[in-house]
Amino acid sequence: MKVLLVDDEPLARDRLRSLVDEIGEGFEVAGEAGDGESALTEIAAKQPDIVLLDINMPGMNGIEVAQALASRDEPAPAVIFATAYDSYALEAFDAHAIAYLLKPVRKEKLIEALNKASQLREGQLVALQSLQEEKARTHLSIRSRGNLERLALDDVLYFRAEQKYVVARHANGEVLLDESLKSLEEEFTQQFVRIHRNALVAQHAIVALEKDSLGRSRLRLKDCEELLEVSRRHVAEIRKLLL
Repeated sequence: MKVLLVDDEPLARDRLRSLVDEIGEGFEVAGEAGDGESALTEIAAKQPDIVLLDINMPGMNGIEVAQALASRDEPAPAVIFATAYDSYALEAFDAHAIAYLLKPVRKEKLIEALNKASQLREGQLVALQSLQEEKARTHLSIRSRGNLERLALDDVLYFRAEQKYVVARHANGEVLLDESLKSLEEEFTQQFVRIHRNALVAQHAIVALEKDSLGRSRLRLKDCEELLEVSRRHVAEIRKLLL
């Protein structure tokens, strides 16, 4: 299980790192962050299973980070709060935290929280894998001019949410699907990657990640003249796919 440490105090991160290293047994520190914004960037880049998260930080605090993770369409890491204050417990659990540890964090309490997070995460992954195996479609059913037709998944370049529908773009045009972007992402997580809150792209179609004149990230796909916007939180993941 990969663990990300988030605390604005370097000494606090050092202590947590030492504790995780001592515990070992399936847990390893995958990275660190000193503020909320950096935490979200590191989570997108490192894809940790567990986040050890402080609450009082400059800028975006830990509660806001947890709320941002809980609101995402993609699976979120398990959140364990480690804080010097006991007054945020209700807010923490409202933000879907699985444990609330008071500083200085005791090793036995951390072990208990990590094991709980591990069991939860493994259960989520098993459920997701079963769902994928159960729904392993290679084609999508679409309606065209009143007829029911099939669109090969390999021909789809991207899915984009537009109002009540999802547009599936392929080399010869586009069609409307009566399916949610979230369900498509869960079903085809091995073939498609999220680049924006309203768009998934086929990994096989990605050609290049570019910057426009305003410094915004844009994705170029094969057989597609349109450049797609990539939100900042997903840039690191797209770069990894291009390596």
